Amino acid sequence: MSNEPVFAKVALIGIGLIGASMAHAARRAGAAGRIAGYSPSAEERALASRIGFADSLHDDLASCVQDADLVVLAAPVGAFAGIARTIAPALKAGTILSDVGSVKSAVLRDVSPHVPEGVHFVPAHPIAGTEQSGPGAGFAELFDNRWCILTPPDGADAAAVEKLKTFWQRLGSQVETMDAHHHDLVLAITSHVPHLIAYNIVGTADDLSAVTKSEVIKYSAGGFRDFTRIAASDPTMWRDVFLNNREAVLEVLGRFSEDLSALQRAIRWGDGDALFNLFTRTRAIRRGIIDAGQDMAAPNFGRNTK
Repeated sequence: MSNEPVFAKVALIGIGLIGASMAHAARRAGAAGRIAGYSPSAEERALASRIGFADSLHDDLASCVQDADLVVLAAPVGAFAGIARTIAPALKAGTILSDVGSVKSAVLRDVSPHVPEGVHFVPAHPIAGTEQSGPGAGFAELFDNRWCILTPPDGADAAAVEKLKTFWQRLGSQVETMDAHHHDLVLAITSHVPHLIAYNIVGTADDLSAVTKSEVIKYSAGGFRDFTRIAASDPTMWRDVFLNNREAVLEVLGRFSEDLSALQRAIRWGDGDALFNLFTRTRAIRRGIIDAGQDMAAPNFGRNTK
């Protein structure tokens, strides 16, 4: 693989966990000649400056994207339309405009109308993250051996798609291309609904803790601790995810509710065979994830695994 930069200048609109990690990974791989970062927060810019993962930091969108060869929207997806509208006049011909949002149909809907002629829009979603946020949460290894899904619209420039694929591979990712609607349905079951369940059960535990004098917290077991880790994720990002992928999330929630009712009946009527068969099937899914290299078998019990 070449050591030459894939892009002479990369502009990151957002320097939280994903944006900062992209900068670190691009530095490690030599995939970007220069890196510019945008944040409206003076505190975030100051922290990013101390860490040193960007060549320049901006509180103005137009100056950040000026002369950039790749512009990545790494802000909450609900802000994408406004950002795209603002940066459009400053994008040069030939620029690749991308993103890291967890939903893709809504991103195509909101951003496409603002993409200037000659700019190549190729949405992307790196399936990687932690519950941490902010510039200090980023690290170069976040994308290593993780999937990044590209969802180019019909008629997208093939060379631009291939160049973005190369960039993500240099950052450590495996890259897949798929239709935006299919992406949203897949992510609804693998990410969005699990997060919703985690938020809900931790909220229920919070209500119970008032009755049990915080024993729910004091005696929390590994399963509940895993839920709290997921439920600690960025509230703004996840609010926007659910609002912008509502159809797929509601579809999967409907199926989940039906399956939960069946599980409830099995427990009520003492149907041990039904419970055992379900648990056997789900255990095999966990083993498949480990075999695919997407997690490790060793438990971490809350330890940081960066």
